[in-house]
Amino acid sequence: MKAFVSAGCTALKKGQTLLYPTDTIWGIGCDATNPDAVNSIYEIKQRADSKALICLVSDLTMLEKLTGPLETKIKKIALSKKPTTIIYRKAEGLAENLMADDGSVAIRIVQDEFCRNLIQAFGKPIVSTSANISGNSSPKEFNTIDQPILDGVDYIVTLRTKEIRTTPSTLVQIDVEGNLNMLNTDFNEILNSQLFKTVAETSVDLGIEIYVVGGFVRDHLLNRKRKNTDIDFVVIGSGIVFAKEIQKKLPNASKAQVFKTYGTAMIKWEGISLEFVGARKESYAPESRNPEVIAGSLKDDQKRRDFTINALAVSLNPTTYGEFLDPFDGITDLKKGILRTPLEPEITYSDDPLRMLRAIRFASQLGFIIEKESLDAIKKNADRISIITKERCVEEINKIMMCDQPSFGFLLLDEVNLLPLLLPELVDLKGIEEVEGQKHKDNFYHTFEVVDNICEATEDLWLRWAALLHDIGKAPTKRFSKKVGWTFHGHEFVGSKMVYKLFKRMKMPLNEKMKFVQKMVLMSSRPIVIAEDLVTDSAVRRLIFDAGENINHLITLCEADITTKNPKRFERYHNNFKIVRKKIEEVEERDHIRSFQPPVSGELIMESFGLGPCKAIGQIKETIKEAILEGLIPNEPKAAFELMKEEGRKLGLNFIEK
Repeated sequence: MKAFVSAGCTALKKGQTLLYPTDTIWGIGCDATNPDAVNSIYEIKQRADSKALICLVSDLTMLEKLTGPLETKIKKIALSKKPTTIIYRKAEGLAENLMADDGSVAIRIVQDEFCRNLIQAFGKPIVSTSANISGNSSPKEFNTIDQPILDGVDYIVTLRTKEIRTTPSTLVQIDVEGNLNMLNTDFNEILNSQLFKTVAETSVDLGIEIYVVGGFVRDHLLNRKRKNTDIDFVVIGSGIVFAKEIQKKLPNASKAQVFKTYGTAMIKWEGISLEFVGARKESYAPESRNPEVIAGSLKDDQKRRDFTINALAVSLNPTTYGEFLDPFDGITDLKKGILRTPLEPEITYSDDPLRMLRAIRFASQLGFIIEKESLDAIKKNADRISIITKERCVEEINKIMMCDQPSFGFLLLDEVNLLPLLLPELVDLKGIEEVEGQKHKDNFYHTFEVVDNICEATEDLWLRWAALLHDIGKAPTKRFSKKVGWTFHGHEFVGSKMVYKLFKRMKMPLNEKMKFVQKMVLMSSRPIVIAEDLVTDSAVRRLIFDAGENINHLITLCEADITTKNPKRFERYHNNFKIVRKKIEEVEERDHIRSFQPPVSGELIMESFGLGPCKAIGQIKETIKEAILEGLIPNEPKAAFELMKEEGRKLGLNFIEK
């Protein structure tokens, strides 16, 4: 070992690169303080220098020379016996091209005896990155290392070449608040489940390779709970054949739903959607997002994925069971919170423009940043969203809407020029005009505040849509009056009409869901007027009558509409709505207006006065309704019957005594 340490140290001091065994994998290394040497690593791996590398140190003292003093909790994790890489927000003394664009750097106190001795002898940290061409699988054994790697390095440490090196490194990130976020790299729990064992057995029976890939792997790593569980499998062969065989082996599995065009099949099992896809290559025509498909390898299939974090895979094959496959360094992107495409961004988004919406959706769901190259590519290709069906666009918009903070996604849509193409009604709200020193609020940003507010109170998708659209009528109704300033008279009515046009254009449902949104938009100002004035029983009864079963939704919308930055006004408005809610409860308990049915039917009126169908019947019913709403009579049959007789006499009708 001493000879290898000495030779390796000499190579490092000369600014050379070396191939060596680490505590995790076979790695390529160099002096971590030498930018030219680091650049050589990128060239050997054929990897863009925008993708950060890992730095190895021998001990805590060397680590703190780079990072500064560390908290006890961080020291404890850094010194873990299990290989643990921590992404620090900043470090000093390292080559600039070793670090990420945001200045962060991944560092690990190495546990391997050779590596530790090498770094101690060298006296400085060294680079560590997997010994593979970028996009290829990381080698587990020395004899599986790509020849260009062997040819490209300056010195090879031929130590322990017969060992299989598969120990994964736990990756931990220090966030802006100093908290430690750890990826769940332990797949044992899922690999020991009935489902994955059955898949592995079927792989043996059929002699077909299979991998679990994509969102399931990503969310497991993030410790993210999945609301609608679906698992994607990539089969090196026929996904249809594999699915049909799995269907037989899993108890109570549904019949396989087959999609022959793409060699795909889906089955349902215990509430989980299992999709089996044949590994494939894709090529696109400019006028369509539907690709030409031919069979391919796992690597081909990973290349066609939209983002590096969705190209992650785990082997379910007997000889490599549980092996983690990450050809595009998606795991680092996960920890850094970055959305990056496996291939050239412009090609990725131009080929399938739906990926532009998916990028923004994932950024919204995960709180990730879209890398600058991708943002620029999306802006450049924004017009290509026109080839995507409205239904698919709405599907992604709905997912943005269901995020904890939808404004994040909608502002991104606006930034990349997609919002004007999808929802121009919102963009029309943008801007503040000033006339004679009088301004109005920017209804564009106000709208997104309202949406974020309502998300804290409800997960109802259509109520969230109502919040998004509640002010769209303000753009066409905006007027300036010298007497009162800026007005938006009738914007609720105009907005409710615009809801129908928007839903129809976007191929959204024109059923009760659309009508609900319309009603919320139409009535969005009614409770506000009540809350600002003295609350009367009559006003509350009318509000309940008009809103019906949606009264609570309406009040929730109005509360979300309070975006004033004046703390006293904010508190006063919310207190007023508390009064309104209490009044609604009191009035509803007494008068039962919410599901109002006339205490006197048209049939009874006809029978009481010996009438056939005529105008007088409607007049009497309207009088009774108004009397109840005004509180002149209680909402009960006896009082209503007496008023019916009185109103009939006024109309010159003869009451028939029984």
